[in-house]
Amino acid sequence: MRDVKKIIREFSVLSFFLVLGFLLLFSSGLPGNAGARTTAHSLCHLGHTSDVLIPWNCRRLLKGETLEGLFGNRWEDVARFNRIDRRHVYPGIYLKIPKQIDDIRDYTPMPRRYEMAVSEEKFILIDLSEQFLGAYEYGQLIFSAPIATGANENMTPVGEFRITAYNRKHKSSLYSMENKDELYPMTYALRFYIDRDGVGYWIHGRDLPGYPASHGCVGLYDETMQYAYYNYPEKPELDDARILFEWVTSSFPDDGGYHTVQDGPRVLIVGQAPGTRPRSK
Repeated sequence: MRDVKKIIREFSVLSFFLVLGFLLLFSSGLPGNAGARTTAHSLCHLGHTSDVLIPWNCRRLLKGETLEGLFGNRWEDVARFNRIDRRHVYPGIYLKIPKQIDDIRDYTPMPRRYEMAVSEEKFILIDLSEQFLGAYEYGQLIFSAPIATGANENMTPVGEFRITAYNRKHKSSLYSMENKDELYPMTYALRFYIDRDGVGYWIHGRDLPGYPASHGCVGLYDETMQYAYYNYPEKPELDDARILFEWVTSSFPDDGGYHTVQDGPRVLIVGQAPGTRPRSK
């Protein structure tokens, strides 16, 4: 009996170290972007309304694989199709990969023309179901971008709003960065709503993990910010937050600080974010 117990103990210890070694091996393949992830996440089960229009396969990224390495100069289209940034693409993650890469050239699920905005010089449509934003001039789409909106318990409000303030270098007054003792940077911020508790909701630069993850704000790509705080990606390219910010504020003064505006562009938020529960009424 003692020999059996000894064998069981030795087997348990051996199993522990085998599992630990596997986890260390897996995490060693992560780029500096992803942090210490040891579990795979799948974006294939996160449904967007337009997913049925483009045939795609679910593919697991292997150790050492990157979007740039797999898709060359088309990596950005794949990132936008998955509503994800490069910092969150890590070995083990499952992504939606179109069967024909040309199906997502300059990808956007937003309507090219939006009749409700034909009389608006500048109009922003946010579709939570698609996790995408569109900027319109007199009803014509001129710019679109993937977004990350509010998750359960912190859902992004729906309805009609207006941009009422802007701040190129805004920071959160409530939330800190992941694993850092520093307030979360909300770069190129455009405020569209203040709730009953006085909490402001903004469109701003942030991380895009491929699924709703904010505290109610609407996040856009800002890889320059990510490089400044996480040293990744080494060559920032995606800057949707800046593009939208400068489009909205092109006729307003901007010294890098906080400004209010009386008649900013109208913002319409529709739909329900995938993977979230319906808002209670």
